[in-house]
Amino acid sequence: MDNLTHTLTGVMLSRAGLERFTPRATWILLLAVNAPDMDIVSALGGSLNYLHYHRNVTHSLILLPVLPLVCVLLVRFVFRQPLHWAGAYFVGFIGVISHLVLDLTNIYGVRLFAPFSGRWIHWDITSVIDFWIWGVLLIALLAPLLARLVNAEIGARAPAHGGASRGFAIAALGLVALYDGGRAVMHSRALSTLDSRIYGGSAPSRVAAFPEAASIFRWRGLAETPEAVSILTIDVREPFDPSAGPVYYKPEPSPALEVARTTPVFQEFLRFSQYPFWQLMPAGHIENATRVEALDLRFGDPQTPSFVATAIVNAQLQVVRAWFQFGRAAPR
Repeated sequence: MDNLTHTLTGVMLSRAGLERFTPRATWILLLAVNAPDMDIVSALGGSLNYLHYHRNVTHSLILLPVLPLVCVLLVRFVFRQPLHWAGAYFVGFIGVISHLVLDLTNIYGVRLFAPFSGRWIHWDITSVIDFWIWGVLLIALLAPLLARLVNAEIGARAPAHGGASRGFAIAALGLVALYDGGRAVMHSRALSTLDSRIYGGSAPSRVAAFPEAASIFRWRGLAETPEAVSILTIDVREPFDPSAGPVYYKPEPSPALEVARTTPVFQEFLRFSQYPFWQLMPAGHIENATRVEALDLRFGDPQTPSFVATAIVNAQLQVVRAWFQFGRAAPR
């Protein structure tokens, strides 16, 4: 998830009761819920470097015991105030766990077992940025302030300190959990519907459903057969037509494609991509050269590509250049 979601979750966890475990609990949580994203510094090495390191070891179980301790020590050093060490570590641990769980829910996923395994785990039930979750958490953040203003205006007795904040925080966390649970149920229904149809005369070899931000009922479906990939919109409340979406045919086997596949750029991309789609086209600026592209269908399609590895392969089957972009772009 995005860092606003993680930060708001940290505030809600603190207000819901974790603030009572140690002084400066909120600061520990704010660091802990964002700590795994320290891998953002890898972007300084370029897009391919970021693709390699993002949601790698910092999002794995091996660093799970370490990151909370780092956050606790940093808060202790900055504020120079005694902490309840066991409580502080527990608070930090919950913060890091919340980050990993939220990241598991979206289509990007995490590598929980890095560096021992590069396997990506992703539940595909929420978008990386989910505005419904933003709304719930922001309302819970601001509602206690609004309640205090209203009480002051009408002269009503204010509730016990922290009571309103705690109630709104617990409700918000519960609603987010319920929302994700509802999305998981709808995701399962979407997958079952996709898998039960025939596409161009063939049963699908695999299917996927990716969330649409506006509704838990609508999903962006993917059905792959040996010859092609169909991209479809599926609404679990309505009849589903497996022929309604665009069909993208896979290219024929090509020496240029196999050469591109062996490059470090494509090797790194293929370790990341869960649904790669290949395209071949003339390179244009080099005679008889082939432009080889592989894009990740979780984030786009051939009409609106995103997360794209590209190679220019000449007539002698030599790679002139290979690069990775988060969107299709000409090499510089």
